[in-house]
Parts: sequence; C-alpha cells; structure tokens
Amino acid sequence: MTKKPKFSIIKNVEIGENTRIHDQVNLYKCKIGKNCKIDAYVYIEEGVEIGNNVKIRPFTFIPTGVKIEDNVFIGPGVIFTNDKYPRVRGKWKLLKTTVKKGASIGAKTVILPGITIGKYALIGAGSVITKNIPDYAIAIGNPAKIIGYVTDEKFKEKVGRFLEEAEGELKGEEAEWPWP
Repeated sequence: MTKKPKFSIIKNVEIGENTRIHDQVNLYKCKIGKNCKIDAYVYIEEGVEIGNNVKIRPFTFIPTGVKIEDNVFIGPGVIFTNDKYPRVRGKWKLLKTTVKKGASIGAKTVILPGITIGKYALIGAGSVITKNIPDYAIAIGNPAKIIGYVTDEKFKEKVGRFLEEAEGELKGEEAEWPWP
C-alpha cells in the first residue's frame, strides 16, 4: 500500500506488495493480494480473500464468505450477498461465493449467495446472478442468462472490431487476448 488512507477503516488486513487502496474504504480482517487496486467506497468484510492483480471499482460490497481469484475485474457498484434469507435476528447460513480467475463483472451486478462465477466469465452490467456461471460464459440480464462464450470466434471478432472502429481514445497496454 503506497500511502495510508486518511478517511478509511483498515483493520487486521493482509495487503500484498504494490496494491493501491484509495481513501474512503472499510476493510476488515481480509486478505488482498499483490498488484491490486481497491477504489474508494469499497467495503470488504472479515475472511474475504482477494487474489493478485484484481481491480475493484467504487461502491462495491463484498461480505464474509467471498473468494476472488487472480486477474478479476469487479465493476462499480457490484454487490455480493452471503445469506439467502437475511433478517435482523436468528440463525442464518453462510453461503460462500467464488469468482474464478480472469472473470469480469460489470457495473451494478448483484450476486446472490452460494454462487461460483467461472474462469474468464464475462457478466454484463446490471445483471442479477442467481445460478452458477460456467467457465468462459457470457451472462447478462435479470436473472442472468448465458448468451455465449468468450472463446467464440464471433465474440473475439466483435471485440476486435470495436477496439479498431469505435470512437474515443484507446487506453491500456498491449496484451494478448484476455480469454484463452
């Protein structure tokens, strides 16, 4: 962590080398890997594990029971849940959620408890994830439905055309196709 945020609560957190944590975060007894970026207004609860090279955008909530593997993108306003029947009192069952290596989750997605999002899966903005998403799947909607796979040649061509033809400044560094 390059500098200590001024208006944040960071208690008993393991933070990997070269990880940047912006101000206005609440992080409790969690583990964050190397080369991550945690933006402002992110709340991460006890026991959460975040891998290396993960980017978590603002206004995201990650409760106990969530594991995020390496090279994952979490868009702004993503909400994870861990209790299928929440209430103020009484017993409840923690349902664990895993986001596998290389997955990308679009802005304002809600992920219900006990879900696995597969390797390199792509979740469209505003989706509600009610079932497991397989490796390489593209899922969108409420409830989310699989509309294709990132390994499809047509999808790769569509992304390639967009990067070449769309207006606006091309950002980022050269990289191999992010999905195998």
